[in-house]
Amino acid sequence: MALMVEQLLSIARNYWPSDLESSLRPEKSPEVARLHDLWSQQLKNMGQWAEFVRALNEALPDFTVGNITATFDACLRCGAYPKTNRAPAPSGWVVVGCVSILAPVYIIYGMQYEYSGAKRFGEEVFFEPLPARMRAAADTIARKLEATFGARALPRELAETTVPLFVDSRKPPHTTLFHALFSSQPESVP
Repeated sequence: MALMVEQLLSIARNYWPSDLESSLRPEKSPEVARLHDLWSQQLKNMGQWAEFVRALNEALPDFTVGNITATFDACLRCGAYPKTNRAPAPSGWVVVGCVSILAPVYIIYGMQYEYSGAKRFGEEVFFEPLPARMRAAADTIARKLEATFGARALPRELAETTVPLFVDSRKPPHTTLFHALFSSQPESVP
């Protein structure tokens, strides 16, 4: 297990700076420039991801599945929203599937939130084990990610490993492999 962490950290170090000075400069660090270059390549090949999201919509008929990828995160993301999550409900939830563009790993997480009028608040992110209502969709997303992209699930204990990297606004010791390989703001979903 430690070897896998070291391999993933080595990959992440190519795309995120490990010193405060580099992370604060107005120009991109060499690491972040590599991430942007990788995104330029990824954006040319989004057809497979679009097809994956379409197929997932068919596989999850009780959900609306959408592409919620945010470029310059380190992953492609989709969100599966239950069709019963219609406004003006006072709360809602989503299951998020992420496949890293840096390493052949994926992770699934859930988020629930509340509304006050049109304003969303009280976001709570769940990693495994997910609440029971999220598990069936999470299992379907996981199977499809594995089959389509050949990625392996990143276990929660590895995802929560702290890393000495500066990922967007995350600074050590509050940066984890999850942040470096996927997203620094998991709660930032539409």
